[in-house]
Amino acid sequence: MIVVAGEALIDLVPHESGPLSPLRPVPGGGPFNTAVALGRLGAGVAFCSRISTDGYGEALLEALRASGVDTGPVQRGPEPTTLALARLDEDGSASYAFYVEGTADRLFEAPRALPAGTRAVSFGTCSLVLEPGASSYEELLRASAARGLFTVLDPNVRPGLIPSPGAYRERFRSWLGSVSLLKLSEEDARWLGGTPREWAAAGPGAVVLTRGAAGLTVVTREGLELSAPAPRVPVADTIGAGDTVTAALLHGLTRRGALTPAHLAALDTEDWRDLLGLATRAAAVTCTRPGAQPPTAAELGL
Repeated sequence: MIVVAGEALIDLVPHESGPLSPLRPVPGGGPFNTAVALGRLGAGVAFCSRISTDGYGEALLEALRASGVDTGPVQRGPEPTTLALARLDEDGSASYAFYVEGTADRLFEAPRALPAGTRAVSFGTCSLVLEPGASSYEELLRASAARGLFTVLDPNVRPGLIPSPGAYRERFRSWLGSVSLLKLSEEDARWLGGTPREWAAAGPGAVVLTRGAAGLTVVTREGLELSAPAPRVPVADTIGAGDTVTAALLHGLTRRGALTPAHLAALDTEDWRDLLGLATRAAAVTCTRPGAQPPTAAELGL
């Protein structure tokens, strides 16, 4: 079982360019997208978050269940659902303005226990920034690592939500000793001000860098470095592409029985070539569809 911990929200996606474009509400949030992608790939996955009891919250739960995600660990609350207003650039890349004050996911509390059979826990995005929930997710990250679970971190930095960049960068570095696999974008890396080799030396067995149309690069603590190109596809938008990468990597590692630090360290060049190839193919499919719509296992020939 893989547990994905973090926010679920509603993306408000414009139909066209311009500030007054009609908006289409779609389920989203980095961890939510990762959980849905894992479910569609056929992985055993549960979602650990706090979701509103409002109409948007019900839609989020329905979307998780429709993709085969166990929602048993989800906490509920009457506060409104977080909204993310997307802006699409000409190349389909998205930036966001967030409406987060008093929303349900900020009040997440660390659970006393995770579902039976949990082997890995994945964290990321707004949930690691917005207090008081951020401290609860951090508590869960450290506790999971202390139990020997495989942990994944995708910081998916949203600078507009971070009141003190210096404090956040310091906090990010403090997490690395509890992280098995770090996945982040080139934009995240520039903002955080470090390198994959530095981060791998601080804890993670591997660091995977997403590079947009240029594909993916992995750097391991053992010194392996490998890149994989991204397939050329018509891009509707890039919403959810990075989250799909995280899910595909986790699914590929599960299929290889590599959800332990020792197994991760033993992966060779061909293993990583296959893993990165799966992740780039999965993300490419997501990019061809508006909103975060990751592929199924059948669509990837799995």
